[in-house]
Amino acid sequence: MAIFSASSLLVISLLAMIPTSHAHAVGLIVVTDSLHPIEAPLDARVIMLDAPGRIEVGLAAGLSEDASRSAVIVRRRLVGGGDTLQYRIAKAYQDLVDAWSLGITTIPAVVVDQRYVMYGEANVSRAVARIEAHRQGLTQ
Repeated sequence: MAIFSASSLLVISLLAMIPTSHAHAVGLIVVTDSLHPIEAPLDARVIMLDAPGRIEVGLAAGLSEDASRSAVIVRRRLVGGGDTLQYRIAKAYQDLVDAWSLGITTIPAVVVDQRYVMYGEANVSRAVARIEAHRQGLTQ
């Protein structure tokens, strides 16, 4: 049951118009989901593609068959979650937009300088080392 179909599109549309510092930052980005665990350094930006779905599942837990009653419950949960929940929702959808903008096609993906990507390596340090070796080979 997708409770955010229309509102998800609205959030994505609004977030796509908001410039964010991390969306264009040069550095290390790891894109994955909860089914593909990774070992990432603390300074890496980790994008979890299934974060929006996990938030929606939490909001939809135990809803009534009555759509009106379910809408009231979800609204109450959204308000009760306060700024923290709003931030988590906004970040989760911004992360999806950013991963899509980077052209990620497979996970896990390790992206360096928004230019180099390595797919399928769960050990981020190893992936970065391979990317660096490739970059050094290009400059020699």
